[in-house]
Amino acid sequence: MEEEKEFRISDKDNEQRIDKFLANKNDDLSRNYIQKLIKSNQVVVNGQRIKKSYELVAGDNVKLIIPEPKELDLEPQDIPLNILYDDNDIIVINKQPDLVVHPAPGHESGTLVNALLYHCDNLSGINGVIRPGIVHRLDKDTSGAMVVAKNDEAHIELARQFKERETKKIYTTLVYGRVRYNKGQVDAAIGRDPYDRKKMAVTSKNSKKAISYFEVKKRYSDYTLVEVKLETGRTHQIRLHMDYMGHSIVGDELYGPKLTKTKLDVSRQMLHARKLGLYHPRTGDWMEFDAPLLDDMKQVLDNLE
Repeated sequence: MEEEKEFRISDKDNEQRIDKFLANKNDDLSRNYIQKLIKSNQVVVNGQRIKKSYELVAGDNVKLIIPEPKELDLEPQDIPLNILYDDNDIIVINKQPDLVVHPAPGHESGTLVNALLYHCDNLSGINGVIRPGIVHRLDKDTSGAMVVAKNDEAHIELARQFKERETKKIYTTLVYGRVRYNKGQVDAAIGRDPYDRKKMAVTSKNSKKAISYFEVKKRYSDYTLVEVKLETGRTHQIRLHMDYMGHSIVGDELYGPKLTKTKLDVSRQMLHARKLGLYHPRTGDWMEFDAPLLDDMKQVLDNLE
């Protein structure tokens, strides 16, 4: 069913554009989608229609109506998957880069979910048609180990483990520069970037605790190979924490320099989920899955040698 929200504008939001205000208040709605809602008269101020460029006035009453989401009729697609483990409850894959996890505007097909529907007879239905079985995710250009639930019982238990930080997540990444310390901890809270909704940021405002542990595996002349273990699992956490240290991930154009600035032949961020540990949702047995580096990242490291 549709959802209705109301906001009373305070002095601090005076003269702010309404589309920007609503996008900041609704993390799961893009500014572009907000503008479409304004155009279709599903945003009103003081009972009146407005334009997306409307500047708020202290005391304004804003009403936002979010239509019931339309579920996609997803088609199974024969997309190759590197399967590390498969049973009646879970499937673990070594996700390739350039693969979006679940459908979204601009990526309605060719996703991991489309591939899973082809390779699996059943998936958990907890996240609905659009995200069946998806318990956690990796960024489009991050490769590595990822688990998917095949039934609701497995989904609930795995989601609990991720929430309670009972899982083990270890990543391998190549960063710019020579990291000074052999190992250490980064404790820096993460929240939405107030100036760019596509980005997250290390910030003290509207943020959540984020902790990463790093260990240098090898230093090259201008780069460092680093292993990162996550205590928390915030969006873009490793990418942000490495950049916060002054060593952004090679190929990460969102938080680091453009690809044209690197001497290496890379087409995506050099970040790989190398190990995933969890308790099997049915048996309770501890399981660890190693995901070998994919060819593109191995080639980059071979070239550095």
